[in-house]
Amino acid sequence: MIKKILHELRYIKWKDIYQIVLFIISIPLSLIYKIIVSISGKEIWLICEDENEARDNGYCFFKYLNENQKPIVSYYAINYKSKDYEKVKKIGKTVKYGSLKHWILYFNCKYNISTQKAGKPNAAICYVLEVYNIIKSKFIFLQHGITINKAEWLFYKNTKMRLFICGAKPEYDYVKKYFGYPNENVKYLGFCRFDNLYNLNINKKQILIMPSWREWLTRKTDAYYQFNYDGIFEHSDYYKYWNNFINSKELLDFIEKNNLKVIFYPHRNMQNFLASFKVNSKNIKIASWKEYDIQELLKESAIMITDYSSVSLDFAYMYKPIIYYQFDIEQFRKGQYASGYFDYKNSGFGDFATDYKKVINFLEDSYKNNFEIDKKNKEQIDKFFSIHDNKNCERIYKEIKNISVRRNIK
Repeated sequence: MIKKILHELRYIKWKDIYQIVLFIISIPLSLIYKIIVSISGKEIWLICEDENEARDNGYCFFKYLNENQKPIVSYYAINYKSKDYEKVKKIGKTVKYGSLKHWILYFNCKYNISTQKAGKPNAAICYVLEVYNIIKSKFIFLQHGITINKAEWLFYKNTKMRLFICGAKPEYDYVKKYFGYPNENVKYLGFCRFDNLYNLNINKKQILIMPSWREWLTRKTDAYYQFNYDGIFEHSDYYKYWNNFINSKELLDFIEKNNLKVIFYPHRNMQNFLASFKVNSKNIKIASWKEYDIQELLKESAIMITDYSSVSLDFAYMYKPIIYYQFDIEQFRKGQYASGYFDYKNSGFGDFATDYKKVINFLEDSYKNNFEIDKKNKEQIDKFFSIHDNKNCERIYKEIKNISVRRNIK
């Protein structure tokens, strides 16, 4: 085991050295704090998303706890410089992400709950602690998107997650069968944010374009070299295809003729490249994550165009039309995610295209139909989301509480 740990430690960066110091300091302090917690009888739940955000399942669950389950002492870990910090602070207790206090709470919380696998004071150190059973995992994975691909980094052997929460029935079946988790560690309960996807005020004039990300464009993976990518973003197929699409004469003529608005919002991991995209129409907005809340965009937009993004499933949950534009499917499968159970082309609740002109045709057809989905897609959505209500946070809370019950029975 020591050899494996030393192998993993090779990936620790200089910024992790500071976290190692905090980790060491936190150990004796955590022991003292543990006594205080035991005497007080407090039950601490630690919650987070990405360190700079509070817009997803973590935030929704934190809000639910503070409004409905006040005996639970919950802390939300967030960067205090984040735009979302004040919003979280108004709801409940916060802790600075990656701080000494964050470490102390991490060791003393009953559950560490996050939308991110790396939702801990330091991902590298905590990975070693949990995966190699140095400490018992208390990690509850809320997810930030429905798992639709064979994501080996989420396999049980690579996470030791205590609870993997699924948002759809086929996802639940797939994770249970292939990801190696004990049966009781995987539950289909729905996503916290689904509680808010009702009573919508849809803007029938707004089109949302939301491409996913490409790992080989953000760091030097094997695919970076395999695809002969030269490191210049503007030379990538991703940039060329999407920039050409949002500037195509066909799209511009269509939206300007019908006075439609387009929001172009690339994945969070691609937002550093926003300045590279240029548009020639006042009807198209290049959207920064700092200015736009993704959940609000999903709720208010009438139709979505994406490639592989799992947020399309949130769109489907609201019974709204989707168009998949997949111009680099072979590269994506080789360089990022192996194919899973989800079939975009035949059962993706929407239209599928590899050519931008076909995308425009689908868009025009959907507009003529007032951006309403057809009966076939609705039936597929109902089958995919066999749980479809606003009780998701409540179910998740009860299941987390049941973990202790099952442990005591054993």
